[in-house]
Amino acid sequence: MKQVKALVPTGYGLNCDYETLFCLRRAGAEADPIHINDIIAAAGTGEGQTLSKYDILVLGGGFSWADDHGAGVLMASKLKHHLGDDIDRFIQDGKLIVGICNGFQVLVNLGLLPGFDGNYTARRIALIGNDSGNFIDTWVKLKVEQESCCVYMNGISEIELPVRHGEGKFYASDDVLDLLEANKQVVLRYADQEGNPAGGRRPANPNGSIHDIAGICDPTGRIFGLMPHPEAFNHFTNHPCWTRIKESDKRRGITDRAEEGDGIAIFRNAVRYVMNTK
Repeated sequence: MKQVKALVPTGYGLNCDYETLFCLRRAGAEADPIHINDIIAAAGTGEGQTLSKYDILVLGGGFSWADDHGAGVLMASKLKHHLGDDIDRFIQDGKLIVGICNGFQVLVNLGLLPGFDGNYTARRIALIGNDSGNFIDTWVKLKVEQESCCVYMNGISEIELPVRHGEGKFYASDDVLDLLEANKQVVLRYADQEGNPAGGRRPANPNGSIHDIAGICDPTGRIFGLMPHPEAFNHFTNHPCWTRIKESDKRRGITDRAEEGDGIAIFRNAVRYVMNTK
């Protein structure tokens, strides 16, 4: 069976590439970190590691261009100017794109999300400053919308992941929100510890996102953006309560807890989808 290949752009303040590469490789992909400038140069010559050689594009977290002019704005502009046609062909070829945190901000600034009616250029949503006015670094509980068309969340009903951002509040007009809900494009919502909707309340909803939205996909389910960091939960010891969980397991006689972090399942779903559709 052909190897699934994933591309993780690097450079200009992106800083989650090591963890993202680790997760992709654990999930079974051949993952390459390539500087954005090298991707652009290869696209211009048709040689080297061009985008067309990959099955999955992961725009990871960090602070691209130091969030100057707004989070993800300058990276989106650079990608659109230099790689717009390549990205469009990538989408039309049925390949996968995921944007995490800063990558999600890039996707919405590019217009790849929400992608209504196959329009991947219109900016219809935004990720704006947190209601608290502060940078947030915490763990959140997320409820997965089971009717969502997103290919990345198969078999996952809820998950805990860290968030770390200053501009993570999901915002859109009422008509856009209605369409997202009707199209089943809402993938993740912030929830309380019992799994109930956060209702916009902190700390369950850490940034004030409308409808508690933490992640959405396009109508095909192949383009996925989320503010929480799945790559940061790659081992069970990443969880802030891992020692308590380990002791609880010991007292209950549980000895077979997997060491793999829950976030890797999202990447494994992506790899599995590509393998099943190649």
